[in-house]
Amino acid sequence: MDILNKIKQIQALSEIGIHYAHNEFDLNRYQEIGKLCEGALSEMTGINESEMRFKLHENDGYKTAKVDVRAVIFNDKDEILMVREKIDECWSLPGGWADVGYSPSEVAVKEAREEAGADVEPMRLLGVLDKRLHEHPSDIYYIYKIFIECRMKGWIGRDHLETSDAGFFAEDQLPVLSTPRNTAEQMKTLFEFHRGTRIMPVFD
Repeated sequence: MDILNKIKQIQALSEIGIHYAHNEFDLNRYQEIGKLCEGALSEMTGINESEMRFKLHENDGYKTAKVDVRAVIFNDKDEILMVREKIDECWSLPGGWADVGYSPSEVAVKEAREEAGADVEPMRLLGVLDKRLHEHPSDIYYIYKIFIECRMKGWIGRDHLETSDAGFFAEDQLPVLSTPRNTAEQMKTLFEFHRGTRIMPVFD
């Protein structure tokens, strides 16, 4: 990974830290880190710092859709791996926002590890969906959802930050779904991919 990309990652992490900071001390530190990154990026690209700040910050510049990546993992019993979300105690595919500096498949691997404790290998793209066009609750963000099928390699430790449990489920025994993250129709489509009755990636 080149130094420019590393600085972009650190700057993105500073914005996330500012968003979630719980006290003035943390907020000031994340803001200072962000300013240092802006200065470094300005020097490396030749863009002045005020313009750089405008281009970088989440609430400025040209708005684009946010990206949510989900790992789709089946076992040899034709069951799908799901995690219980702490935020609503319902179940979803392991996944989350696409992080700066990670490819979509790298995000799928990272989220499977962190949320489910699963060591996986990305295999193929199953779909890119516009959340607005599916039966999700309304959201303040405009979101694209990417589904990537992964092969299970083994179990590792889960971080327990956002999820409280993980397990495999058969198609006819799915738990209560966390509908902001996945819908019943999407789960049906994923099982069709697994059975081979659907082959081409879905979109929109």
